Amino acid sequence: ETEPLTSKKDVSDCNEGEDCKENGLLVRNPKSALRLVEDGNKVHPSQGDKGEAAQISNGYSAVQSSAPCNGMGELMELEDRETWSKKIDFLLSVIGYAVDLGNVWRFPYICYQNGGGAFLIPYTIMAIFGGIPLFYMELALGQYHRNGCISIWRKICPIFKGIGFAICVIDLYVASYYNTIMAWAFYYLVSSFTAELPWTKCTNAWNTGNCTNYFSKDNVSWSQHSISPAEEFYTRQVLQVHRSNGLDDLGGISWQLTLCLLLIFTIVYFSIWKGVKTSGKVVWVTATFPYIILFILLVRGATLPGAWRGVLYYLKPDWQKLLATEVWVDAAAQIFFSLGPGFGVLLAYASYNKFHNNCYQDALVTSTVNCVTSFVSGFVIFTVLGYMAEMRNEDVSEVAKDTGPSLLFITYAEAIANMPASTFFAIIFFLMLLTLGLDSTFAGLEGVITGVLDEFPHVWSKRRELFVLGLTIVCFLGSLATLTFGGAYVVKLFEEYATGPAVLTVVFLEAVAVAWFYGITQFCNDVKEMLGFTPGWYWRVCWVAISPIFLLFVTCSFLSNPPELRLFDYNYPYWTTVVGYCIGTSSVICIPIYMVYRLIITPGTLKERILKSITPETATEIPFGDIRMNAV
Repeated sequence: ETEPLTSKKDVSDCNEGEDCKENGLLVRNPKSALRLVEDGNKVHPSQGDKGEAAQISNGYSAVQSSAPCNGMGELMELEDRETWSKKIDFLLSVIGYAVDLGNVWRFPYICYQNGGGAFLIPYTIMAIFGGIPLFYMELALGQYHRNGCISIWRKICPIFKGIGFAICVIDLYVASYYNTIMAWAFYYLVSSFTAELPWTKCTNAWNTGNCTNYFSKDNVSWSQHSISPAEEFYTRQVLQVHRSNGLDDLGGISWQLTLCLLLIFTIVYFSIWKGVKTSGKVVWVTATFPYIILFILLVRGATLPGAWRGVLYYLKPDWQKLLATEVWVDAAAQIFFSLGPGFGVLLAYASYNKFHNNCYQDALVTSTVNCVTSFVSGFVIFTVLGYMAEMRNEDVSEVAKDTGPSLLFITYAEAIANMPASTFFAIIFFLMLLTLGLDSTFAGLEGVITGVLDEFPHVWSKRRELFVLGLTIVCFLGSLATLTFGGAYVVKLFEEYATGPAVLTVVFLEAVAVAWFYGITQFCNDVKEMLGFTPGWYWRVCWVAISPIFLLFVTCSFLSNPPELRLFDYNYPYWTTVVGYCIGTSSVICIPIYMVYRLIITPGTLKERILKSITPETATEIPFGDIRMNAV
């Protein structure tokens, strides 16, 4: 008869993470979640012998057998972690996360700025050797170890656990400004429910004397100081930037945008509060609806006069651009931020997959869909820009000077306003922007939620709804600075500095930790256990060398040439660069801080502390029939 596994008596003479014998019985890895006690005969768990389950982790239950099998021992069994209801729920969630607002405005702008059709060459190369391997790596890590971005490092390389905390900080920064852009879109959506869109005329209270409506029937000439009614609606009515003097004087808070953001966070909360079972259903709408709208807008744009001018400008190759380093840096940055490794989302979503799910196929499908969506979005945007150039009698390059959100909220909004059935097209366009942003927000917050719940299961596993509520409130309060009259300046600052270099650094260290410390051979063996085949030499070379070099290249290029920020007529002062780097550093600093903390609390000599800190301390449970075996 053996000691029950729930006994407080410790297993004696056992070294941490090793097998040992007690009373002639072999006890395998006593610290792990599953302990199997044998005396030479195999244990055969009975389906009918399960006792009551006690919740011990985020989505896990501990089940103790009510009677030992064949009288030989007792078994603590783990039921499956919460999983996606259907495979398509996972695929739509990942696609919804990867395909966001940046696919609609950032890719088309970067493409025509960096050589048009010629840009597709460095973009494809960077995707094949940098973006997709990192995307695949994170899906495989999350699915195998079934943990969020913090606790997963106990099973890979404990000293790098600070990466998980850095990811959570970055996700909070993103939530503090990204949802404000959706609030702008929501404001536009509400304003679109009128017979005549408010950004089509110059007779509104917010318009100035420079407002020029060149779409009017009167013969109006466009001058250097002319401002379109769409631009004045965006800057003077929605953002109200004229009531702010810059970052040192942001002004008051816009109550209209505050209400819009409050409603958005309410939708987000009730979409993710119950976990992937609910968010997996919501993405059926938020991930598919944008494709329907993109198709409608593509057909409409292709039928506009002058559309061919925009397409020609979008795709006309400039081969000389390929000799410029900046083009390759932009290609690498675009594919990286488009696919989105490093935000903890892929780890979280994949951790809810079934163990033998084909994540290799998922990585190829979702990354391909994402890249194709970016390319098609360029046609949607540039057919309309060609139409605008035709109406203004200007070159497309003059019309396409707006970048970032301004491309959507000024240029595209103005073009829609002057189409037949403008109200209909405005409503579906801004609905599309909302749905594009919502599922990316679901994903970003789920990365934090899964990470924290897996790290502190005894505190939060049964209080998920309460934790999600607290998280959304924190994100809403953190967004207040972006809701001020100068909030657009804050959004621009966070967009450039809070995520860019910080995420690149995080994923670089993640790739190094997995390929060099955990070991590429061990990682490939893990993949083989899940999928039945070992990744080929191409994937191994990418993970060990090419992808880290790819990330280091982009990070160094960014740090050596910090962007000179300018928004509308406001030039950011020098001190904002210092503030920006401080914001970016505030997340990455978690990594060295935790490394020092880890070495301090680990007993032994310095060499022993380092060896213990880079050795996995927790086994991963591998499904084996009705029980979960330990991978050691």
